[in-house]
Amino acid sequence: MMTELLYGRNAVREALRARRRTLRRLVVSRSVQETGVIAEIIRLAEQAGVSIERIERQALDRQLREANHQGVMLETSPYPYVELEECLNAAAERREPALLLLLDHLQDPQNVGTLLRTAEAVGCHGVVIPGRRAVEITPAVVNASSGAVEHLRVAMVTNLVQAIETLQRSGIWVVGLEQDEVARGIDEVDLDLPLALVIGAEGTGMARLVRERCDFLIQLPIVGQIGSLNAAVAGSIAIYHAWRQRYRSQTEDQA
Repeated sequence: MMTELLYGRNAVREALRARRRTLRRLVVSRSVQETGVIAEIIRLAEQAGVSIERIERQALDRQLREANHQGVMLETSPYPYVELEECLNAAAERREPALLLLLDHLQDPQNVGTLLRTAEAVGCHGVVIPGRRAVEITPAVVNASSGAVEHLRVAMVTNLVQAIETLQRSGIWVVGLEQDEVARGIDEVDLDLPLALVIGAEGTGMARLVRERCDFLIQLPIVGQIGSLNAAVAGSIAIYHAWRQRYRSQTEDQA
């Protein structure tokens, strides 16, 4: 029976709220005050019928190898990935044009967590990640996303290019974010369409075959000396920009 140990107050709280995993045991440090978020976590665990254990902080430190656990840990089943089709079904059920995020072999848990948090905030219908040579949805990623990933549909695919082709056959435009001479400025394109936004790996960007399979590329305007943005920052700006375009369009239609 595989087990994961989630840590951090927001991550643990959202896992308890979402109830998408099998919740096995909540561990709370005796040194923390059981008020605020900790009190909410305990209440959620009690409502879910999860056993609660209180231990010394040093024991928690040893178990989590000095991770910033904030005095709380939740023992659960592994992250519940979904099939790609479920992400498409979510858009159809909500009667919305699809909004998906594709992560092309990102390696940094903090970057992935930041992107997942943004994706959840703008109501993405799903996130797609490759099953090899990329960060999976680990406890570190859950913590970096402040638990947002517990409310997201994440599909892990064998081949990202094949997943892109599946999306395109379903009528979804696949757009890559890349600082490239052939990329269009993000303000010059209409992203109010069924959209899958591809974010490339830190440093190397998108793989060649992934880039070639995109319907078109977009880039963010850069006027400073650095020349590019961190993958998580750039991706968050781009997907939020896409959401704002469709939100503005919906507001105008209702006016």
